[in-house]
Amino acid sequence: MKRRDLLKAAATLPLLPLLMRSGTTLARGAGGLATTLRSRLRPGQPGWPTAAEWGQLKQQVGGRLLKLEPPFAACGASPSDSACVQALKQLDNPFAMGDNPALTQTSGWADAWTSQPSAYAVAAESATDVAAAVDFARRHRLRLVVKGGGHSYQGTSDAPDSLLVWTRHMNQVSLHDAFVPQGCTGFVAPQAAVSVQAGAMWIDAYHAVTTQGGRYVQGGGCTTVGVAGLVQSGGFGSHSKRWGTAASNLLEAEVVTADGQVRIANAHTNPELFWGLKGGGGGSLGVVTRLTLRTFELPEFLGGINVTVKADSDAAYRALIAEAVGFYRRALFNPHWGEQMRFYGGDTLDISMSVQGLTQQEVEQTWAPFLDWVRARKDCRITTPFQARLAPARHLWDADVLRKYAPDVIVSDDRPGAPSYHMLWAGDHDQAGWFIHAYQSAWLPASLLEPGRQAQLVEALITASQRWGFSLHFNKGLAGAPADTIARARDTATHPQVLDAFALLICANGGPPAYPGLPGAKPDLAKARREATAIDQAMDIIRAVAPDAGSYVSESDYFLRDWQRGFWGGNYPRLAAAKRKYDPDGLFFVHHGVGSEDWSADGFTRVRT
Repeated sequence: MKRRDLLKAAATLPLLPLLMRSGTTLARGAGGLATTLRSRLRPGQPGWPTAAEWGQLKQQVGGRLLKLEPPFAACGASPSDSACVQALKQLDNPFAMGDNPALTQTSGWADAWTSQPSAYAVAAESATDVAAAVDFARRHRLRLVVKGGGHSYQGTSDAPDSLLVWTRHMNQVSLHDAFVPQGCTGFVAPQAAVSVQAGAMWIDAYHAVTTQGGRYVQGGGCTTVGVAGLVQSGGFGSHSKRWGTAASNLLEAEVVTADGQVRIANAHTNPELFWGLKGGGGGSLGVVTRLTLRTFELPEFLGGINVTVKADSDAAYRALIAEAVGFYRRALFNPHWGEQMRFYGGDTLDISMSVQGLTQQEVEQTWAPFLDWVRARKDCRITTPFQARLAPARHLWDADVLRKYAPDVIVSDDRPGAPSYHMLWAGDHDQAGWFIHAYQSAWLPASLLEPGRQAQLVEALITASQRWGFSLHFNKGLAGAPADTIARARDTATHPQVLDAFALLICANGGPPAYPGLPGAKPDLAKARREATAIDQAMDIIRAVAPDAGSYVSESDYFLRDWQRGFWGGNYPRLAAAKRKYDPDGLFFVHHGVGSEDWSADGFTRVRT
């Protein structure tokens, strides 16, 4: 679908098969709720809660009801105002941005959405607080939004005129030596695990599990991403080719459903809700308040390699990409390697890959054939020298060690009183507040690596890179992973194509922060649209060799039309059934989330019954 056609198509999305639908507007879910909701209220409309009713909610949640204001409102009258200056400082610190309920980590998307605060927020500190907010939103017909890390590219943790359930302060992390999910004694063997509250970031989990506990938990690469959101979307990290997705390692969740009940979901208790939370997308089935994930024995070393190669001609670039693809298939298509090869400008290959389970010598021996091939050619040049960095795995997220030995790779939360272990990778820093111009992804089947198809893949990569740069994320395709990793991922709601994909191709670009009211912030929409067109053209070339390729829900096109198939493939009917059971009235709405086809684009008006 061409991007600018979305507004015309939003009200005429294709009908899903009847088996996805309940067939009646009076279907009842787990809490006996009838699907009678037809629209939601905005401030000033009849029925919007009175001040007294908001006061009752505030009392019920221990005073933790916040009235939100635009974060840069003070900058309009006086950019030098102290409130404005303080707000501007947050833009350079993703941790500070996450600590502001009126901000999101992405400032918007061209022709799609712009970050705007909710009307009110419940700064939840317990599942009881969350249940109170859910009950209030249901009774008063309010648009409900959930935010933990606030990293959603598609703006699913953002909606004006809404009530926000803000879980940031629910950030406790607890380790277990022998965890058994509730009701599973005798069915599930005790295993090492970690319980993480919904507001925790991955750096909180890594600090507790790895730096302090000496074990590994499969999470996201960006340390400021929220644990709950990543798990519900599927969740890939640098080493997913070895340990799978975050969703596939979920053992149990505590979740508040649309009837205001706090439920436990695991393989034997509310199993369909549990399955849906494993990759079905955040914010559609309930509000997760706690997750328990399996942990693994930590390898001796973790690390990565970097090298950049530039070709001097079209023929040289074609030879370079052919060699890189073949080398990946021969030497890297296994659980040891993850992360990226990036293709830019039709002449440059930038490689930045993670590695686990190998020694420094083994890493260097692995790469020697490829480097020898490049050095033997007169028409290819290594512009960034090959570098392999490995470290004891326990120190990969150890901020104190990294500050001492590799200060260039991290950015610390430098606010007074901030936890000393709060750091992010320097390469992720430019995403803070960014305004997306376009973002698309596609899973590439491992069949493209077969000798008879490599030439077709190489030609597509070369031709597409002449339209716009992109990257292959090898850790976001599970082909080549161990059998147990594949089996766990198969039992999730994530698109089944991930099991047979050797990589997720991502093609995207964005600009500087463009929050409303931010001084000097005016997105260049003409430029954004030109880039979106170029990215469309590049992805058309890729999809010609990978027809019907699905997309990763967290990293995908806002304007994707056939998103049910694109995000979940054949898993969508089962997800829709879980939605009808646990949220028949559609209380939980996010853009292109399960059941969202029943609502207008802003989530305020039901368009289908």
